[in-house]
Amino acid sequence: MTSTLMEGFLPFEHEPYFNFGREEVAEQQREAYRLVREKYVGRTFPMMLCGQPVGGEGTFEVHNPADTREVVWRFPKATPEQLEEAITCAKAAFGEWRFSDPMQRATIFKRAAELLRARRMEFNAVMGLENGKNWAEADGEIAECVDHFEVFARETLKWAQGKPVYPMPDEHVTMVYEPIGVVAVISPWNFPAAIPLGMALGAIAAGNTVVWKPASETPLSSLLLVELLFEAGLPRNVIQFLTGTDEVLGDPLVDHKDIRMIAFTGSKEIGCRIMERAAKVQPGQKWLKRVMAEMGGKDPTVVCADADLDAAAQGIVQAAFGYAGQKCSACSRVIAEDSVYDELLDKVVTLARELKVGSPEENAALGPVIHPGSANRVMDYVEKGKGTARLVLGGERAESGEREGGYIAPTIFADVDPRDPLFQEEIFGPVLSFTRARDWRHAIDLANDSEYGLTAAFYSRDPQKINEARRLIHVGNLYVNRKCTGALSGTHAFGGYGMSGTNAKVGGPDYLFWFLQTKTVAQKY
Repeated sequence: MTSTLMEGFLPFEHEPYFNFGREEVAEQQREAYRLVREKYVGRTFPMMLCGQPVGGEGTFEVHNPADTREVVWRFPKATPEQLEEAITCAKAAFGEWRFSDPMQRATIFKRAAELLRARRMEFNAVMGLENGKNWAEADGEIAECVDHFEVFARETLKWAQGKPVYPMPDEHVTMVYEPIGVVAVISPWNFPAAIPLGMALGAIAAGNTVVWKPASETPLSSLLLVELLFEAGLPRNVIQFLTGTDEVLGDPLVDHKDIRMIAFTGSKEIGCRIMERAAKVQPGQKWLKRVMAEMGGKDPTVVCADADLDAAAQGIVQAAFGYAGQKCSACSRVIAEDSVYDELLDKVVTLARELKVGSPEENAALGPVIHPGSANRVMDYVEKGKGTARLVLGGERAESGEREGGYIAPTIFADVDPRDPLFQEEIFGPVLSFTRARDWRHAIDLANDSEYGLTAAFYSRDPQKINEARRLIHVGNLYVNRKCTGALSGTHAFGGYGMSGTNAKVGGPDYLFWFLQTKTVAQKY
């Protein structure tokens, strides 16, 4: 059945990135910023409840990280009554959407992909103003959203066919997958489009309905995608979009008896809290809640003595300082064999020193961290690190001209002890540690010395070492001779081990299983 349904689909190809090195392309992105400022800045946006735009009880401000004095837009604060209404509407919508035609779902996603392709630069600009991504970082995320639409269109049809079982001589037996109910999608600010979209599409593609709670720092990047899905033909009550405080949309959303599943991406602390609270069966609850929690990382890059050091240095700098290190997949630990440690360190410092700090709207290589509180937390690690390791670059706030924002210079510490917080704890800023290994096997042991296990990079020319790294490095995503960031939907199924989360592998061939339940039907002849 699926092969027939898929006949109208072209072979999948990843959405290409814009080449901002071409002046005409760069000018188009600058114009998109001008249009976004004219169209959106200063507005108050609605929530989406039971298919209708609604306000709340007051509003909150969204600030531009590049200059926190600027309020770019405002969003409503949902009330407890609105949360209850949203879950009630999502539950009612599930009764119909669960039986929707898989081809209908796939067609909606394909249409959404086309609509997004036409508006990519607009979405790039919105994201830059909300969370401080420069042009390339924002474009990479929005291109990933296009890929998500294309991938989930195909996965919808694949999972709709069920799976064969071993036959019986006197029975006709089928095994099919059915949706589970209302899914709460709780997403972070660092990937405000691709991460919640991936979780929501997983739920919707499987036939579930969604209560979508975006990060308060970045709600417009999410709302525009919800509106895009509606424009593409998604029934408006399939997604309830609520913004506001954790007091209303945190524990009460997770605890609610009618929430069947929580799909969460964020910090280890909140992920563990959700797992604990979801385990409690509430009065009137008729199931054990399912939790998909994707959390943090402390991602290593291992560099062997035989590696291409120039390639390794380039990959390290890109992975450590892209988006100011605010990625769960960012390289935050370099573990190098002793014989090449000093040479590699010099190469990385030289490249990192060239990074220009400035406004993401002007496409600076290194922008601010998300807000002043985050900057203060990062600088606490830096100040403590000065007493435990050797500071070789940065270590201070960066100059930002007249702007007020969390600008931090690219910072590198050398000779970091494996017990140091610089080595063990997720910092989520432009801070990189170097640690010396006796040999390549010791380097692998050090790479595994973490409660996290999201991504890692391994640089070597030796097939034997590469084979051992593939077997022994304990992460969900291992990259050999390339940087440890930049997973592509449909190809690099993304999700980690240990305290990095539940290993759901978004964008991969097994992802929809998290949002489905399995039914076996046996009919006797």
